[in-house]
Amino acid sequence: MLRIAVPNKGSLSETAAEMLQEAGYTGRRDPRALSALDARNDVEFFYLRPRDIATYVGSGALDVGITGRDLLLDSRSEAQEISTLDFGESTFRFAAIPGRFTELADLEGVRVATSYPGLVGDFLARHGVSVTMVSLDGAVESAVKLGVADAVADVVSTGSTLRAQGLEIFGPVILDSTAVLISASPQLPGISTLQRRLQGVLVARQYVLVDYDVPREHLEAATRITPGLESPTLSPLHDPNWVAVRSMVPRSDANDVMDALHAVGARAILVSAIHAARI
Repeated sequence: MLRIAVPNKGSLSETAAEMLQEAGYTGRRDPRALSALDARNDVEFFYLRPRDIATYVGSGALDVGITGRDLLLDSRSEAQEISTLDFGESTFRFAAIPGRFTELADLEGVRVATSYPGLVGDFLARHGVSVTMVSLDGAVESAVKLGVADAVADVVSTGSTLRAQGLEIFGPVILDSTAVLISASPQLPGISTLQRRLQGVLVARQYVLVDYDVPREHLEAATRITPGLESPTLSPLHDPNWVAVRSMVPRSDANDVMDALHAVGARAILVSAIHAARI
């Protein structure tokens, strides 16, 4: 039986649970439950703090897990990233009082506060910069104002939270993070099925099906607009001068594709959602 670690709270939890459900797995019904058995799929889910998942998976206590790339790297566990899941994006940057620091080397010998000492420490070590690390659980952006650090390393989206504390971003990006699937033993039975299913969910979210009718004389022009992943599906119509076409297109391009198809003579253009896929 495959043992899967799932975030029990935080920004990753809800989307991870939705993806697993869309992939055909049955999770917990009670939000307070610490585990859930899905006998039909021969898996058991364990609901853990996102920060602890890499430790459990890296030790071999659990087979595979969903967590953030940032948490994986910060844990320094034996687990490894085996695929990205394209949600929970975040960016890590340095910040300090405006004008205090301009580049990474300026941090040499100062105090840097962060909730990710492993991640930030490894980044600084790779760049040959030595600092005094101040490890905090939260509210890192207050560390400079309160005098416990000279700079901070934290998650940045718009930067508004840092600016509200009188800080400005400087230096290189520490990490662009996202949700990932991790394992210390990626060849274990069941993991490849889990990967395919989750990849199918991502494809279903990113693509739609476009169906349309087009005159044969405009077929080449139309299929250049909708080439599909391999090749579009063509079906004859009762009128031999017309062909029905079905193809996958990126969801974000759907309306542009419909406009372009109409312009080359296609008609009865329909767009349908994809609920599951295997590519």
